[in-house]
Amino acid sequence: MTQKKQALIVRGGWDGHEPVQTTDSMIPFLEGEGFEVRVEEGTAVYADAAIMAAVDLVVQVNTMNTIADDELSGLIAAVVAGTGLAGWHGGIADSYRNSADYLQLIGGQFAHHAAVPREERTGEQSDNYLDFTVNIVPERRDHPIVSGVEDFRLHTEQYWVLSDAYNDVLATTEIVHRDFDAWHRPFTTPVVWTRLWGAGRIFVCTAGHKLDVLDEPPVRTIVERGLLWASR
Repeated sequence: MTQKKQALIVRGGWDGHEPVQTTDSMIPFLEGEGFEVRVEEGTAVYADAAIMAAVDLVVQVNTMNTIADDELSGLIAAVVAGTGLAGWHGGIADSYRNSADYLQLIGGQFAHHAAVPREERTGEQSDNYLDFTVNIVPERRDHPIVSGVEDFRLHTEQYWVLSDAYNDVLATTEIVHRDFDAWHRPFTTPVVWTRLWGAGRIFVCTAGHKLDVLDEPPVRTIVERGLLWASR
């Protein structure tokens, strides 16, 4: 009998990102692709070298949290040894702000999301929801994660990401300048990227604020493909 691949979901942090609902929605897909799925509600598992050595894919959805040194060391060691690491939105790009080593591993950090004009704000999450386009990078359109996916529109948080040139960027978005914004010109920021680290693969999609965004067909397609691409 063929041994099943092992997927580890690590979730937690801010409930506004619906870490339970979004990851639960991915479990049937992973099981359908032949994974045995383990779910952890925190990062302690990363420090267990025996468990991590057997994991083919870590799906992390853990926003604005902290991580112990031995846990982060365990995660990095697993990726270097070939474990894939993947996630979406703040669950991977805004996880452990206190750790430079984590930021180096992921290759990008959430910095900001623009809001609607001040007079339109109500104090709800929707203050930060804008209409914007996600553009597939033309020269990367043949990549298996985005192949056949056309540019698409979203109404959600548009992540302003600080990133580095080592990423293989597959999709971007333009952050516009409006009269009341502090920045002075529009610019492009990554939305989807991959990264190689040791023998491991890393996949990040900054779309996926809540389940309704993750369920947008192009987002769901990209994330599902990204999970498979990242897996050992």
